[in-house]
Formats: sequence, structure tokens, C-alpha cells
Amino acid sequence: MGRYFIHLAYNGACYNGWQTQPELPTVQQTLEEALSTLLRQKIAVVGCGRTDTGVHASDFYAHFDVDTFDVDKLISSRENNVDNVSTYQRINLSTLRFKLNNLLPPDIAIFDIFPVADNAHARFDAVARTYQYHVSDRRLPFRQGQYCRIYYRPDLALMNEAARVLMEYEDFTSFAKLHTQVKTNICHLTHAEWTEQGDEWVFTIRSNRFLRNMVRSVTGTLLDVGRGKLTISGLREIIEKKDRCAAGVSMPACGLFLTKVEYPVPLNL
Repeated sequence: MGRYFIHLAYNGACYNGWQTQPELPTVQQTLEEALSTLLRQKIAVVGCGRTDTGVHASDFYAHFDVDTFDVDKLISSRENNVDNVSTYQRINLSTLRFKLNNLLPPDIAIFDIFPVADNAHARFDAVARTYQYHVSDRRLPFRQGQYCRIYYRPDLALMNEAARVLMEYEDFTSFAKLHTQVKTNICHLTHAEWTEQGDEWVFTIRSNRFLRNMVRSVTGTLLDVGRGKLTISGLREIIEKKDRCAAGVSMPACGLFLTKVEYPVPLNL
């Protein structure tokens, strides 16, 4: 058996999140079905995270295990007259990527497929993830489903002051979805900032890990600061209460993107 990483992106609008669910379309299920069809065996895919329904990913990694022989069958050595095994493998994986992109729906794109060590893990080996949330007070017809429309102009400087407050804390229980099975609500943030990009305001946040629904609830709370409904001291009180009911609303999924997943070492063999 060989282990392979897939580098991909997807528009989550038509999916009930990443993780497979009974009788509901998900990215994981769609990818597994396509790989199983091409490789002629049942393939299980492990993702670097579990995005919620409607959340997008412009940078996502997953891994799967497969008999190397089955990958090699995609192009026979006789057809390609290739003697070098490493070159042979690269050609076959390139073909697998090509066929996979043709088989998958157009809202999922495969950038690369490459071999990794047998113990490499798409989720547990990731050391940092970056999310972005997009909002605008304008009607943007060509961005439908990829931003959240708001009906006020928030104070960007004030929201960035609030974002810097987040960096002083590690326990984000107040922004975590209730009744999950995580062992800790500790997250180590390394970046939190609002920027203005054209007609949109974009919140970028980077951490070693995120709690379920955390980015959307953090965004909603910071927007409360930006519209004058919450003070900086009020934000501190919310964080220190460690109570989800104290924080702001969770923003809609459509504006959220997973934009970067980082690993400690080069993954390619």
C-alpha cells in the first residue's frame, strides 16, 4: 500500500460540508466515489479538517491509501515506454489528477497528487490553518455565495483593535459550538486582522487549530464591535466568561474560506 496526498480546492455552496453524511452530498463522499471509480477499489479519504455546510476551501489537503499497482495500471509501461520508476509514478499520478478533474463536478478542483511517507497524516500533521471571512455592505452579483452582505459600514480600526485583543487569549470556549467532543478549547492564534479589499472587508485569522464554528462566531462578535454594539472591554468579558451564549451571532457559512494549510516539512517523497 502507498499513501498519497491530494491538494485541492472546492466551492462548498452545494455540499453539506466536508465530512461524509448519510444521504447528503459532501466533498469527502464525492471525492471518494471518484477515486474509487478510477482506481477500481474502495478508497477512503482523510481530510485536513472538517469544513461545515456551505464553507469553501481554496487550499485543502487530504490523504488516501491505495495499492501502488492499481495506480500504475492507469498508464501501462508498454504505452509510455518508461523504465524509471519515479518518472513512471509521476506520469501516472499526473494522469490520475487529469482523470479525476474530468470526473469530479466543476466546483471541486484537484491541483496535485503526490506520494508521502506511510505515516503522513493530512489532519494531524498540519501545524497551522488560515481562514478568511468576507463581508460587504454592497450587493455583489458576481460574488454571490462567496461573501456575506451586511447593511452597515463597520469601523475597521476598531475591529482591528478588537482582533488584537484576541491574540492575548488562548481559551476560546466562548466561540466554540456547544456539545462537541473536543478535549480542549485552547488555540494558539498567530494572526488576526481585518483588511479592506475592493468592495469587501476581509477578516484573516491564523492558528494552530480552530474549534467548530469558531471563526464565524468570532467574526460576528468583532462586527458587533465595528458597529458600536460591543466595546473592547465587553469583548474581554465575553472571552473570559467562557460561555458561548455571551458571544455574538455566528455568521453565515457563505463568507468563510479555508485559505491555507501548513505543514512542518516538505511532504513529497
